[in-house]
This record gives sequence, C-alpha cells and structure tokens, in this order.
Amino acid sequence: MAQQERGARSRNLLLKAAAEVFDERGFDSASTTEILQRSGLTRGALYHHFPSKEAIAVALLTTHREALDVPAQSTNVQAVIDLTFAFAFRLQRDPMLRACVRLAVEQSSLRDHAVTPYQQASTAVRELLAQAKEHGELLPGVDLLEAAEMINGTFTGIQVMSRVQTNREDLPERVSMMWRFLLPGLVNPGMIGHLRVTPTPEKTDRSARQTVQA
Repeated sequence: MAQQERGARSRNLLLKAAAEVFDERGFDSASTTEILQRSGLTRGALYHHFPSKEAIAVALLTTHREALDVPAQSTNVQAVIDLTFAFAFRLQRDPMLRACVRLAVEQSSLRDHAVTPYQQASTAVRELLAQAKEHGELLPGVDLLEAAEMINGTFTGIQVMSRVQTNREDLPERVSMMWRFLLPGLVNPGMIGHLRVTPTPEKTDRSARQTVQA
C-alpha cells in the first residue's frame, strides 16, 4: 500500500509540474527537463509513469472532465449558465485546468489529442440542453448541436481574450456578458427574467478568499 501511495504521489507531482510548464510555455516549448526540475523527481520516476511528454499531456487532458460536474439548479438552462461560471472560477486558480485549456486551444503537435476537452464540454452542454428542450425551456426550433457548439465556442473565445488582456481576472464578468447576448436567441422569452447571469454570491466570496490566500 505504501508503495502504491508513493507511486500515486509521484504521478500527481509530475502532472502538477507539467501543468505549470504547459500553461506557461505551451506543449511544443515545454521540456521534460523543466518538468522534472519543478517536480523534484528523477527521470526514472518520470518514465515509470509516462513514456513521453505527449503521454503526460494526454493524461492532463483527461482531467478536464472533472471540471464539468453539473450543478443542481431549478432549470437546466440555469445549470448550463452555472457550469460556465464554475469552470471560469476554477480556471482562475487551477493550473491543471489552465494547462488543459492551453493544450486544447493551441495549434501544436499534440493536435490529434487536444480535441478531447471540446468533445467533453460539447457533450455536457448538449445533454443539459436536451433536458431543457424537453421541459420547454428553449425556443422552438433550436438545434441542440448548434447551440452547444455556439456556447462552447463563445466561452472559449472569451477565455482567450480574458487571459491575454487581464490574466483571467475579468473572466466571470465576461461570462455574464456572454449570457446576456446568447440567452435571447436560446430560451423562451418568459424565462429570461428568471435566469441569473451572474455567479452566486457564495461562489464570488469563496473565489475572492482563495485569491487572497494565493
């Protein structure tokens, strides 16, 4: 058991170190040497868990799914909205998630694997929209695949803009703006006034405390 725990710990150290390096430098410019320096582990430990830099990146991309846990809400559309806010707040403080996003967005030699986060996000949003459609929350004729792709594409774009312009400090505000523009073309007019397009006060307060502690 102790050996298994040590193995799991060294693997997590490698993933966290790699996430920092990938987030800062991108996949092609990252090196296993720098990953090892940050992790404090040996090259033997690296190859015990991962045969290559690409294998580390692929393992990181699979962790993206953890950020897509759907919050329980009174309506499915509100669940989609709150999912984007939860993702945004986590992106501000989680280097592993930031690395996933950069690996997915950049045009690098990892391209064949980098579509995984987009597929995961599109599936999660499309499933929620399908439930919303069943409950009469959406406008008639809304194409679920197109709606999911539009939401994910817009969300990805504002993430990139926020990272470049404010290092993601204004990302929640950009998410609010996104929903103010998207909702009229998505949901029944009578619902718009009942949907919250700002993060919950609890989420905002918790994020602020975590930022101060960091």
